[in-house]
Amino acid sequence: MAQAESHYVMPLPEFADPVKVLIVVSPYYKDIADNLLAGAVAVLDQVGAAHEVVQMPGALEIPTAIRIAERLSNFDGYVALGCVIRGETTHYETVCNDSSRALQLLGLDSACIGNGILTVENCAQAEVRADPEGQNKGGGAAAAALHLIALARKWGQKGRDIGFKPGEILLASDSDGTTIT
Repeated sequence: MAQAESHYVMPLPEFADPVKVLIVVSPYYKDIADNLLAGAVAVLDQVGAAHEVVQMPGALEIPTAIRIAERLSNFDGYVALGCVIRGETTHYETVCNDSSRALQLLGLDSACIGNGILTVENCAQAEVRADPEGQNKGGGAAAAALHLIALARKWGQKGRDIGFKPGEILLASDSDGTTIT
């Protein structure tokens, strides 16, 4: 079983300036979501990151909620938490693939997202992965978001020259050739 596997866990980044993270969680499987959330909050608390939690009905709504927040708010990063358990229909594949793809596209567009949406065969697998004292996938998703935020801050340039520079004079001419400043 996967819980016996060991792997390297990177140390959490340190931040000189405050960090603000939005956790978007689907409580569709409430006990699993609660464990994922507990793990994520514990990791964010370790670095002193402020966080806000919003709930969405299911995994498909999580990327949309993150996109809305990315467009309209001032979060440094996001943690996506939820669980999709295989059922008897192809809906499982749709939800897994579409939610994952949407999160990946948001990330490629510079949103710092830790993906903690579990995709499992059964409830027992989800419980092992969500357990904050076990695999702690919620904590892992929060750590991933923090590492992306640190990277974005490392490479981000304050005051990028986008658009017009202050004090720049633009010259144009009107229909008769007169210069306009």
